[in-house]
Amino acid sequence: MNINFTKYTDGLVPAIVQDASTKKVLMLGFMNQAAVDATISLQKVTFFSRSKNRLWTKGEESGNHLNYLSMALDCDQDSVLIQANPVGPVCHTGADTCWGAENAAESHDFLAQLEQVIEQRKTANPDSSYVASLFAKGINKIAQKVGEEAVELVIEAKDQNNELFLEESADLLFHYLMLLQAKGYKLTDVVKILEKRHKA
Repeated sequence: MNINFTKYTDGLVPAIVQDASTKKVLMLGFMNQAAVDATISLQKVTFFSRSKNRLWTKGEESGNHLNYLSMALDCDQDSVLIQANPVGPVCHTGADTCWGAENAAESHDFLAQLEQVIEQRKTANPDSSYVASLFAKGINKIAQKVGEEAVELVIEAKDQNNELFLEESADLLFHYLMLLQAKGYKLTDVVKILEKRHKA
């Protein structure tokens, strides 16, 4: 791989890291030849830190490494795209990527997609769709289910099993979205109220 390190006066090239599974852009760093060699040798993404003025392996302090998979050059041979598998949060803020706002927008987009799925399935055959079966039982049953999921979440919050806590959180949110639709609303209606309160 013939990387052109001479284009920039500091002898470094931009290195964009992408999640090999989700294709999300995770972070941007800079590399010299030593950083490239260390990345391949260690199988962990390593940059040249301009602030530390030395090689820096992502996660060397936090443990949130970027496990290296492959590297590709752009057409001018002066920047690289790295495919990696992240171990833990990538950004120092604790976010999955260094573009937290983008990540938040994608999360909201998924919730909007989930609402569409619920809307499509609520009129399906109750025998083949859990959503349809719950809607067929009426709003009282949906509201009861939200209450049950809320109690289960509270119980898990008192324990130390983080995986179960998140699973119950997902269950509660999913059934809450169904209850909103049963009442003729969407999540955006709730967000608007929160935004008004935030401005107040």
